[in-house]
Amino acid sequence: MEKRTRVILALDVTSSEEAMRVVGAAADYIDAVKTNWPLTLAAGPEIITQLSKVKPVVCDMKIADIPSINRLIVEQAMARGASAVICHGFPGEDSVKACVEASKGSVYVVTEMSHPGGKQFTAPIADRLAEIARVAGARGIVAPATRPERIAALRAIIGDLEVISPGVGAQGGKASDALRAGADYVIVGRTIYQANDPREAARQVAEEARTVE
Repeated sequence: MEKRTRVILALDVTSSEEAMRVVGAAADYIDAVKTNWPLTLAAGPEIITQLSKVKPVVCDMKIADIPSINRLIVEQAMARGASAVICHGFPGEDSVKACVEASKGSVYVVTEMSHPGGKQFTAPIADRLAEIARVAGARGIVAPATRPERIAALRAIIGDLEVISPGVGAQGGKASDALRAGADYVIVGRTIYQANDPREAARQVAEEARTVE
Protein backbone atom coordinates (compact mmCIF):
# COMPACT_ATOMS: atom_id res chain seq x y z
CA MET A 1 0.00 0.00 0.00
CA GLU A 2 1.69 3.17 -1.17
CA LYS A 3 1.72 6.31 0.94
CA ARG A 4 0.88 8.90 -1.67
CA THR A 5 -2.34 10.64 -0.59
CA ARG A 6 -2.64 9.01 2.88
CA VAL A 7 -6.37 8.54 2.27
CA ILE A 8 -8.19 5.19 2.54
CA LEU A 9 -11.72 5.08 1.14
CA ALA A 10 -14.20 3.25 3.40
CA LEU A 11 -16.49 1.81 0.76
CA ASP A 12 -19.65 0.98 2.71
CA VAL A 13 -22.03 0.97 -0.24
CA THR A 14 -24.22 -2.06 -0.94
CA SER A 15 -23.81 -2.91 -4.61
CA SER A 16 -20.84 -3.89 -6.72
CA GLU A 17 -21.87 -1.39 -9.40
CA GLU A 18 -21.86 1.50 -6.96
CA ALA A 19 -18.63 0.31 -5.38
CA MET A 20 -16.81 0.21 -8.70
CA ARG A 21 -18.27 3.57 -9.75
CA VAL A 22 -17.10 5.32 -6.59
CA VAL A 23 -13.65 3.75 -6.46
CA GLY A 24 -13.15 4.52 -10.14
CA ALA A 25 -14.04 8.15 -9.56
CA ALA A 26 -11.88 8.54 -6.45
CA ALA A 27 -8.92 6.36 -7.48
CA ASP A 28 -6.48 9.20 -8.18
CA TYR A 29 -6.88 10.55 -4.64
CA ILE A 30 -6.84 7.43 -2.49
CA ASP A 31 -4.16 4.91 -1.54
CA ALA A 32 -6.47 2.01 -0.69
CA VAL A 33 -10.05 0.86 -0.26
CA LYS A 34 -11.52 -0.47 2.97
CA THR A 35 -14.39 -2.94 2.60
CA ASN A 36 -16.73 -3.94 5.38
CA TRP A 37 -19.63 -6.35 5.86
CA PRO A 38 -22.34 -4.27 4.10
CA LEU A 39 -20.59 -4.47 0.73
CA THR A 40 -19.29 -8.01 1.20
CA LEU A 41 -22.73 -9.34 2.09
CA ALA A 42 -24.47 -7.42 -0.68
CA ALA A 43 -22.00 -8.04 -3.51
CA GLY A 44 -20.34 -11.27 -2.39
CA PRO A 45 -16.68 -11.85 -1.51
CA GLU A 46 -15.77 -11.58 -5.19
CA ILE A 47 -15.97 -7.80 -4.78
CA ILE A 48 -12.66 -7.99 -2.90
CA THR A 49 -11.01 -9.39 -6.03
CA GLN A 50 -12.67 -6.81 -8.28
CA LEU A 51 -11.58 -3.88 -6.12
CA SER A 52 -8.06 -5.25 -5.67
CA LYS A 53 -7.50 -4.78 -9.40
CA VAL A 54 -7.97 -1.01 -8.88
CA LYS A 55 -6.49 -0.34 -5.42
CA PRO A 56 -5.16 -2.34 -2.47
CA VAL A 57 -8.02 -3.63 -0.32
CA VAL A 58 -8.13 -3.61 3.46
CA CYS A 59 -10.80 -6.09 4.60
CA ASP A 60 -12.45 -4.62 7.66
CA MET A 61 -14.24 -7.64 9.02
CA LYS A 62 -13.24 -6.71 12.57
CA ILE A 63 -12.37 -10.33 13.15
CA ALA A 64 -13.01 -11.31 16.77
CA ASP A 65 -13.05 -15.07 17.28
CA ILE A 66 -10.92 -17.92 18.52
CA PRO A 67 -7.56 -18.40 16.76
CA SER A 68 -8.62 -21.24 14.46
CA ILE A 69 -11.62 -19.31 13.12
CA ASN A 70 -9.62 -16.11 12.80
CA ARG A 71 -7.07 -17.95 10.71
CA LEU A 72 -9.70 -19.30 8.34
CA ILE A 73 -11.33 -15.90 7.85
CA VAL A 74 -8.00 -14.21 7.10
CA GLU A 75 -6.93 -16.95 4.69
CA GLN A 76 -10.14 -16.52 2.71
CA ALA A 77 -9.81 -12.72 2.58
CA MET A 78 -6.20 -12.87 1.44
CA ALA A 79 -6.97 -15.54 -1.17
CA ARG A 80 -9.47 -13.16 -2.71
CA GLY A 81 -6.92 -10.39 -3.07
CA ALA A 82 -6.98 -8.48 0.19
CA SER A 83 -3.75 -6.65 1.03
CA ALA A 84 -4.58 -6.42 4.74
CA VAL A 85 -7.26 -7.28 7.27
CA ILE A 86 -8.60 -5.63 10.40
CA CYS A 87 -9.17 -7.60 13.59
CA HIS A 88 -10.21 -6.79 17.13
CA GLY A 89 -7.65 -7.08 19.87
CA PHE A 90 -9.99 -7.90 22.75
CA PRO A 91 -10.18 -11.67 22.02
CA GLY A 92 -6.54 -11.79 23.15
CA GLU A 93 -3.00 -12.08 21.88
CA ASP A 94 -3.40 -15.65 20.60
CA SER A 95 -6.31 -14.62 18.37
CA VAL A 96 -4.41 -11.62 17.03
CA LYS A 97 -1.33 -13.75 16.36
CA ALA A 98 -3.44 -16.18 14.34
CA CYS A 99 -4.50 -13.28 12.11
CA VAL A 100 -0.93 -12.04 11.82
CA GLU A 101 0.38 -15.45 10.84
CA ALA A 102 -2.37 -16.09 8.29
CA SER A 103 -1.86 -12.70 6.66
CA LYS A 104 1.93 -12.80 6.88
CA GLY A 105 1.88 -9.74 9.12
CA SER A 106 -0.61 -7.56 7.26
CA VAL A 107 -3.05 -6.96 10.12
CA TYR A 108 -4.41 -3.80 11.71
CA VAL A 109 -5.71 -4.22 15.25
CA VAL A 110 -8.64 -2.14 16.48
CA THR A 111 -7.61 -0.36 19.66
CA GLU A 112 -10.19 2.37 20.19
CA MET A 113 -13.29 2.87 18.06
CA SER A 114 -14.19 6.28 16.67
CA HIS A 115 -17.89 6.56 17.58
CA PRO A 116 -19.12 7.85 20.98
CA GLY A 117 -19.75 4.29 22.19
CA GLY A 118 -16.07 3.60 21.68
CA LYS A 119 -15.44 5.44 24.94
CA GLN A 120 -17.41 2.83 26.86
CA PHE A 121 -15.44 -0.34 26.27
CA THR A 122 -12.56 0.00 23.83
CA ALA A 123 -11.11 3.28 25.12
CA PRO A 124 -10.45 2.04 28.69
CA ILE A 125 -8.34 -0.87 27.40
CA ALA A 126 -6.95 0.72 24.23
CA ASP A 127 -3.41 0.96 25.58
CA ARG A 128 -3.39 -2.77 26.34
CA LEU A 129 -4.78 -3.57 22.90
CA ALA A 130 -2.07 -1.46 21.28
CA GLU A 131 0.54 -3.42 23.21
CA ILE A 132 -1.01 -6.69 22.01
CA ALA A 133 -0.72 -5.45 18.43
CA ARG A 134 2.94 -4.60 18.94
CA VAL A 135 3.85 -7.89 20.59
CA ALA A 136 1.88 -9.98 18.08
CA GLY A 137 3.73 -8.45 15.14
CA ALA A 138 0.79 -6.64 13.57
CA ARG A 139 1.30 -4.16 10.77
CA GLY A 140 -0.49 -1.47 12.73
CA ILE A 141 -3.52 -0.33 14.66
CA VAL A 142 -6.83 1.43 14.14
CA ALA A 143 -7.15 4.59 16.24
CA PRO A 144 -9.85 7.30 16.21
CA ALA A 145 -9.58 10.48 14.16
CA THR A 146 -12.40 11.80 16.33
CA ARG A 147 -10.00 11.87 19.30
CA PRO A 148 -6.58 12.88 17.93
CA GLU A 149 -5.03 12.99 21.38
CA ARG A 150 -5.62 9.25 21.61
CA ILE A 151 -3.76 8.69 18.34
CA ALA A 152 -0.74 10.42 19.85
CA ALA A 153 -0.96 8.37 23.05
CA LEU A 154 -1.27 5.08 21.19
CA ARG A 155 1.56 6.04 18.82
CA ALA A 156 3.83 6.27 21.86
CA ILE A 157 3.04 2.62 22.65
CA ILE A 158 3.37 1.06 19.20
CA GLY A 159 6.46 2.87 17.94
CA ASP A 160 6.89 2.49 14.18
CA LEU A 161 3.76 0.44 13.49
CA GLU A 162 1.25 2.06 11.15
CA VAL A 163 -1.85 3.90 12.38
CA ILE A 164 -4.96 4.02 10.22
CA SER A 165 -7.57 6.41 11.53
CA PRO A 166 -11.34 6.31 10.90
CA GLY A 167 -13.91 8.95 11.78
CA VAL A 168 -12.93 11.68 9.32
CA GLY A 169 -15.82 13.62 7.82
CA ALA A 170 -19.26 12.37 8.81
CA GLN A 171 -18.18 11.52 12.36
CA GLY A 172 -16.53 14.91 12.84
CA GLY A 173 -12.84 14.09 12.66
CA LYS A 174 -10.42 16.13 10.54
CA ALA A 175 -7.83 14.50 8.32
CA SER A 176 -5.17 17.09 9.17
CA ASP A 177 -5.69 16.70 12.93
CA ALA A 178 -5.39 12.92 12.77
CA LEU A 179 -2.26 13.03 10.63
CA ARG A 180 -0.59 15.62 12.82
CA ALA A 181 -1.34 13.46 15.86
CA GLY A 182 0.56 10.55 14.31
CA ALA A 183 -1.77 8.71 11.93
CA ASP A 184 -0.24 7.32 8.74
CA TYR A 185 -3.54 7.17 6.87
CA VAL A 186 -7.04 8.55 7.41
CA ILE A 187 -10.13 6.52 6.59
CA VAL A 188 -12.96 8.43 4.94
CA GLY A 189 -16.31 6.96 3.94
CA ARG A 190 -19.59 8.85 3.67
CA THR A 191 -17.92 12.17 2.88
CA ILE A 192 -16.69 10.60 -0.36
CA TYR A 193 -19.13 7.88 -1.37
CA GLN A 194 -22.27 9.91 -0.58
CA ALA A 195 -20.98 13.01 -2.36
CA ASN A 196 -22.53 14.17 -5.62
CA ASP A 197 -18.99 14.16 -7.00
CA PRO A 198 -16.91 11.47 -5.23
CA ARG A 199 -13.80 12.44 -7.19
CA GLU A 200 -13.95 16.04 -6.00
CA ALA A 201 -14.73 15.00 -2.43
CA ALA A 202 -11.73 12.65 -2.42
CA ARG A 203 -9.54 15.37 -3.92
CA GLN A 204 -10.47 17.78 -1.13
CA VAL A 205 -9.57 15.25 1.57
CA ALA A 206 -6.28 14.48 -0.16
CA GLU A 207 -5.49 18.18 -0.43
CA GLU A 208 -6.07 18.61 3.29
CA ALA A 209 -3.87 15.61 3.99
CA ARG A 210 -1.07 17.14 1.91
CA THR A 211 -0.92 20.12 4.28
CA VAL A 212 0.60 17.79 6.89
CA GLU A 213 4.19 16.66 6.38
